[in-house]
Amino acid sequence: MTATRTTAAVAAAGFVVIAAFQAALALGAPLGHAAWGGQQARLSTRLRIGSAVASVIWILATLIVLGRAGFEVSPLPEVVEHWGTWILVGLLPVGALMNIASSSRWERYAWGPLASILALLTLVVALNAS
Repeated sequence: MTATRTTAAVAAAGFVVIAAFQAALALGAPLGHAAWGGQQARLSTRLRIGSAVASVIWILATLIVLGRAGFEVSPLPEVVEHWGTWILVGLLPVGALMNIASSSRWERYAWGPLASILALLTLVVALNAS
């Protein structure tokens, strides 16, 4: 496995962790203190729907990064994988900053650093994928 593929696999694993967390929130798990500003343990219906959508987006991010690195698991067109990776490179640092600025300790100290690491990993994939 090349370094780019390994980097993509690590990033994808991070995206899957976030997707699973968001899916758990959408299903009603009392983990709201670690998301959406941390104001409530059980999310409102609106935020649960937001978490369901977020879960799908994180799975899409997983497919984009894996596809960009040459894994044949993505049904997405190559152009979507190419530009999708660059969109992730732009959005992940914004998400990291939003999490770091949150009043939730979980968002500041867990999700913020994770988003920062995922931004760097995705940048490596974007720059080095063929």
